[in-house]
Amino acid sequence: MASRDTRKSLTTTGGMGRAPNRAMLRAVGFHDDDFEKPMVGVASLFSDITPCNSHLDRLARKACEGVRAGDGVPQIFGAPTASDGIMMGHQGMRYSLVSREVIADSIEVVCGGMNHDGMVALGGCDKNMPGCLMGMARLNIPSIFVYGGSILPGTGPDGSDIDIVSIFEAVGKNQAGKLDAAGVHKIECEACPGAGSCGGMYTANTMSSAIEAMGMSLPYDASNPAVSAAKERETFLAGKQLVQLVKSNLCPRDIITRKSLENAYTFVLALGGSTNALLHLMAIAKEAQLEWTLADFDRVGGKIPHLADLKPGGKYVMNDLHRAGGTPAVLKALLEAGFLHGDCITVTGKTLAENLSQVASIYKNTKQDVVRPLSNPMHASGHLVVMHGNLAPDGAVAKVAGLKVRKITGPAKVFDGEESCFHAIQERKIQPGDIIVIRGEGPVGGPGMREMLSVTAALVGQGLGDSIGLITDGRFSGGTHGLVVGHVSPEAWVGGAIALLKNGDKVTIDADAKKLDVHLDETELNKRRSAWTVPPPREKTGVLAKYARCVKSASEGAVTC
Repeated sequence: MASRDTRKSLTTTGGMGRAPNRAMLRAVGFHDDDFEKPMVGVASLFSDITPCNSHLDRLARKACEGVRAGDGVPQIFGAPTASDGIMMGHQGMRYSLVSREVIADSIEVVCGGMNHDGMVALGGCDKNMPGCLMGMARLNIPSIFVYGGSILPGTGPDGSDIDIVSIFEAVGKNQAGKLDAAGVHKIECEACPGAGSCGGMYTANTMSSAIEAMGMSLPYDASNPAVSAAKERETFLAGKQLVQLVKSNLCPRDIITRKSLENAYTFVLALGGSTNALLHLMAIAKEAQLEWTLADFDRVGGKIPHLADLKPGGKYVMNDLHRAGGTPAVLKALLEAGFLHGDCITVTGKTLAENLSQVASIYKNTKQDVVRPLSNPMHASGHLVVMHGNLAPDGAVAKVAGLKVRKITGPAKVFDGEESCFHAIQERKIQPGDIIVIRGEGPVGGPGMREMLSVTAALVGQGLGDSIGLITDGRFSGGTHGLVVGHVSPEAWVGGAIALLKNGDKVTIDADAKKLDVHLDETELNKRRSAWTVPPPREKTGVLAKYARCVKSASEGAVTC
């Protein structure tokens, strides 16, 4: 047990002056001896809003059992969560990235206010995972994250595996006359067969994998399926281990270092993860008081091969990786290849290398083809690239996994907001060779930096995924694929060059040269800039207005502190 002199919870419960505090805690089940034990917050992001989180209440109870078994006292509390998949394609998506900050703040408010000695956090959606990690790093009390786990694949009309992206693309096929309404309905009914996060290497699985490689969750956390006894056992052990972390005072900032961030991003690259990882890892680094910029992503990305044949650029989902050996088996292969820092400490109290010492490399399974051999990767180096140019002097991010076309020059078709672009796609006004520009969707302008999965999936469904380019100051879902560039900085709303584009301007996207340029000289750009005026805030009150006033550029992680 942690010393009575060092337990933070004694600020809440220790001494005669805290008798009223203890009286209230007795009403929720505390006994005399509980006040001698570490008090642990169990942050449950449960809600029945979305399948990603609908089972977290059950897992939270398992975490509490583990805390009790470790001789701690658990206190469950909730934090808000939102569903990217359900909010996609309409105004609700403006709240998605905002929710990351609200979750971090909520965790700080509860654990900080209660003086918890440690915390277990359980999340399953795109933004609640980095939100939890941000709160952990900010508080810097012993913490473990538990991922709710991935959903199992659905079964399509032809017997093939389908997932959430399948139904987004089915809408595009319907618009193109390739699939009737009955066909869409069949996919709609089968795409999400139960609890768990979206199955491909989209943002949820990207971030859970990054967190495991970072050392902030137990081994196999990212690949254990949501609906499995393995996930329940793991959650119990996480609660038990958290109490050990309290006793040893091993805190997030001991674990989250520049080297462990490199491990996290290396794993993202090897698995073919989402562009959102760059935003979230920068935000976590800031809360851990570490310097980490787009240049660090570029540095690591130049040397890490993309190995996993996972959706959206590939054909498999996380459940297939689980069956092939799980995330530790891939980490072991990367460690043996010299791509990871094995000496980084983790929440087990051991180093990453020690955690993996008894794990067989994924390549020992000769029957699996989910992870390509190092000699034949999906891509020889990073599938996520940081771009610069006169359209993105502060940077932009592109996902180049599975691209048939890596460079395109064409006329800009400019849209102020996602809705007008989606309407143009519905009207079949987008032609091969076009460069779609969606602006006014940045952190300030959105506000909230919406994802564009409805747009990109519709383009893929219409068969245009390989023949057009798309740039935006907004974001892309982890389910997006195609020659698309997001996070364009500075954004349009603060006068970035993307605000100056006109229909017909010639734009080049070059993934290999990492360049994003409009074919205009500085004289013309300055002329347009002098005529540009600052638009009024889109939101005047509420959380979106607060966010727009506080948020920093996407090139800094779109953080608000």
